[in-house]
Amino acid sequence: MARRALGPAAPAPVALRWRPALAWVVLALALAGCAPRPSPWSGPASGLRILATAHIAPGTEWGGSPFGGISGIDQDPRSGDYLLISDDRAVHGPARVYALRLHLDPERGQARPEITGMRSLQAPDGQPFAPARRARPGVDVPDAEAVRWLPGAQRFLWTSEGDFARGFGPQLRVAHADGRHLRRIPLPPSFVPSAGAGPRRNGSLEGLALAPDGRTAWLAMELPWLQDGPPASAAAPGAPVRFTAIDVGSGEPLRQIAYQPDAASQPRRLPLGPELNGVSEILADGPHHLLVLERAYSTGRGFSARLYRIDTRKGSDTRGLAALQPGNHHPPPKELVADFTGLGVPVDNLEGMAWGPALPGGGCLLVLVSDDNFNPAQRTQFIAAQYRPPGGGHGSCGTTGGSP
Repeated sequence: MARRALGPAAPAPVALRWRPALAWVVLALALAGCAPRPSPWSGPASGLRILATAHIAPGTEWGGSPFGGISGIDQDPRSGDYLLISDDRAVHGPARVYALRLHLDPERGQARPEITGMRSLQAPDGQPFAPARRARPGVDVPDAEAVRWLPGAQRFLWTSEGDFARGFGPQLRVAHADGRHLRRIPLPPSFVPSAGAGPRRNGSLEGLALAPDGRTAWLAMELPWLQDGPPASAAAPGAPVRFTAIDVGSGEPLRQIAYQPDAASQPRRLPLGPELNGVSEILADGPHHLLVLERAYSTGRGFSARLYRIDTRKGSDTRGLAALQPGNHHPPPKELVADFTGLGVPVDNLEGMAWGPALPGGGCLLVLVSDDNFNPAQRTQFIAAQYRPPGGGHGSCGTTGGSP
């Protein structure tokens, strides 16, 4: 049953905590796969173990629109609530973000997500983004994929993969907490798609990581640029994908590295359909490291995911390379944190990743979320996990300042 958001139009004192006026207006959320106890650690040094899982049922509605398409997540450290962004291209509802509270009981292996608000994302002209059938001249139809709060501000960064059919490449924007447009951050000219070069349609700005000091953003492509080679398949890992560090204030590129994804984890079972692996999200792990989420899909077999950790200071700077070729660059080494296949949790289409608080037993809470593609056969899956950084302890949980 649809629920109408009854909160005020202006931002609440705490970012994105918009409450319905009636206490009983709460969505019925279906919980699934709640483990009776945490899973074993995935590795001896740094690793991951699952604390709890949950999902929001397909067809759940909030604010007059179906809930779904969740492609990015980030936590507001002041309120503890999570900011979710939907990749709905104004088809099922407006381009939008949600506020969500995750009630977690790791001792019992239980998690309960509670949607607490929704806001439309606004275009530079102050209006909500229009769908493709009613697109306004000079305004793109966004394909939102990632979101990050800016430190100490009621503002967030968000990315769009682009509106290639209408001549708009990938976009990086800053919005107020209530979804109002603040500014667009210019991206390097190499991000503009052209004949045979630049990002692939539906394979561009998938991942966004913000350095703890808030001054540097890492932008991750999902798939290789056209001139760099083919995407991964089950037979081969394909070409590297580019991660670019930019200055948030100016958009100036600071560094770029070539990340090498794995081959798809298994061949497709059917003769036709996708067989892909790419980068679906990145997350800053202190000032010089990134967690990299690789998400694979093979037709007839489903989804799989692996989590890696890299040092952004390692690997060659590829900003000056028109095309990546063997021998002209060195990817940064990858450290496997977890292969979700070995953790006993069937994964859906994992696309979002965010820090939670430090945990009493050491390590950090890591929250992952999936994009259900508004497909009734899929679901919005939440995974709450304990992340143990190299050397043990609490780790940075994304709070240590620094630069790329």
